[in-house]
Amino acid sequence: MSLATGVGSMPGDDQAAYDEAVKVVLGELTDLAHLPEVPGRGAVASMTGRALAVVTDLGADLQPAGWRLTGTDGSGVDHRRARSLLAQDLDGLEEQAQGFGAAFKLQVAGPWTLAATVEKPRGDKVLADVGARRELAQALAEGVRGHVADVRRRLPGVERLVVQVDEPALPAVLGGKVPTASGFHRHRTVDLPEASEALGWVLAAVAEAGAEPWVHSCAAGTPLGLLRGAGAQGLSVDLAMTSAADHDALAETLEAGGTVALGVVPSVDPSTRPTDAGVTESVLRWLDMVGLDPAEVGERLVVTPSCGLAGASPGWARAALHLLSQAAGHLTR
Repeated sequence: MSLATGVGSMPGDDQAAYDEAVKVVLGELTDLAHLPEVPGRGAVASMTGRALAVVTDLGADLQPAGWRLTGTDGSGVDHRRARSLLAQDLDGLEEQAQGFGAAFKLQVAGPWTLAATVEKPRGDKVLADVGARRELAQALAEGVRGHVADVRRRLPGVERLVVQVDEPALPAVLGGKVPTASGFHRHRTVDLPEASEALGWVLAAVAEAGAEPWVHSCAAGTPLGLLRGAGAQGLSVDLAMTSAADHDALAETLEAGGTVALGVVPSVDPSTRPTDAGVTESVLRWLDMVGLDPAEVGERLVVTPSCGLAGASPGWARAALHLLSQAAGHLTR
């Protein structure tokens, strides 16, 4: 049987929305639930804020231009708020997920997306400094180990734990398309070996903590071969954004025993809602195109929304996850 899960984010702008998101995720995604993210609550709940809440041994604060590292000089009030909010969210998850024994997924921004969005202590992106981006990647890897251990303690019935490393900025980093602070120039490209090494530290930390490392990006041009080479056991993509080369890489991942998560349902409210039969058919067509039998890939094929659901209405977010769950059940019948 194939599985269904969410990419991560859910709609809403307050704590009640987070509590409802947990309830929806646990109710609809009974085979592979995930820790919801509700970025509408502000910068401390954003993808970057959540990842900085996980990072160890580095402080940060929130400036008008966004998040900035403070080195080892201590965390600013917003960084402390981000850590407190993550702990509060995990408390809420633990309370609602009592007895949950299916697979479970966490999400964290990857080292290159962080390097492209977080500033150095004296300004400009971490991406501009080889030493700073190395330090941030290693601090993230160490923080992920502790995060996985904390979640395992809170969800003792979960045997399969997945950590999805989100890297939407990776294509821009590799393509030299990340703007400098002035906006008039672009940061230099990062060499592929360095990109793979930093990502590999984080993915290895996930695996060493006893979880399954995936990488997600719904951006076009994501180098899937690099992700696999860095240690990703699962690849999560928006099917509509994939190329012919991507199809080959995804098929190779499944054939090698890895997991592929295909984004096949709109992440915002569509003008015409798809049906579970239509979603099932689109996945079966893709499997036929790459020459794979749905019965053989089984649970290693996962269906998801095309990207996060933060921009959706609460009604569509719930409907999308329900639709995916139904389609997953149809795929191997």
